[in-house]
Amino acid sequence: MPFARLAAATTPTAHLGLGLAAVGRPGYINLGRETDLPADRSVDALRERTFELLDAAHAQGVRYFDAARSYGRSEEFLAGWLAARPDAVDVVVGSKWGYTYTADWRTDAEAHEVKDHGLATYERQRAETAELLGARLDLYQIHSVTPDSPALTDKELHARLAEAASRGLTVGFSTSGPAQAEAVRAALAVTVDGEPLFRTVQSTYNVLETSVAPALAEAHEAGLTVIVKEGVANGRLAGAHAPDVLRAVAEETGLGPDAVALALVLRQPWAGVVLSGAATVNQLASNLHAAVVDLDDGQTARLAALAEEPAEYWDRRGRLPWH
Repeated sequence: MPFARLAAATTPTAHLGLGLAAVGRPGYINLGRETDLPADRSVDALRERTFELLDAAHAQGVRYFDAARSYGRSEEFLAGWLAARPDAVDVVVGSKWGYTYTADWRTDAEAHEVKDHGLATYERQRAETAELLGARLDLYQIHSVTPDSPALTDKELHARLAEAASRGLTVGFSTSGPAQAEAVRAALAVTVDGEPLFRTVQSTYNVLETSVAPALAEAHEAGLTVIVKEGVANGRLAGAHAPDVLRAVAEETGLGPDAVALALVLRQPWAGVVLSGAATVNQLASNLHAAVVDLDDGQTARLAALAEEPAEYWDRRGRLPWH
């Protein structure tokens, strides 16, 4: 499996990855976006920003990069960077299908993405991804599986995913929403010819939203690589937006609230890869300090008290505006 390259890596940041949701398109829901990105959010400007982030991440030992069909031009940008950096043969590349980007490079679009987990969407988007990333694609994930997703019951889709896996592609899924744990457990039960279909799971887990943790532990025990997204809760756990308790613990460590928030995720025994969603090189550098944060039991307990009810967390996330 390609993730063996991460497991065998010795750099402190090998288990931190970089997600491209924040820089593959001009609009997203992260807080502080109005100052994170340049006033010029043209395709060329965001391509340049993406290259800067990928260069900085790779130079600092990051080896997993995560894109999606719905992240605007993230696959295109990543493919261009890989072509320009022949030394980056050691990276693991993941992408996702199941959402179609519909904002037409606008921040004020009525709908930024449309979800469809049907077989026709998989076939169309698999071809689109293959055209851009080709053999560099290691992992292809179903984007944001929920318990009612048809991707959990569509046997023809399962057969096509298993066929892709037989040719060397790692097949996984991501989850979102207050029922993440239920979705993870349902996906773990999906088999083809008696064998588990999925080899990775990517879920939202952070100091505010911890409800999926038991299910991710079960996935890890079953042999799946667990990837954690939204470790800083779309900016709610970074900078001035961070809760007072988190900022106090950060002061005690001498590092940023974002680094502390990601460090809390990294210390989970089931966490294989923890994503940074940085939009600037400085944010990335701060995020990567998570690898050296040492939290004691008292600090961990103080942070654990910040956890919200899943419905509350996801309701608030759903109300974040696209910037």
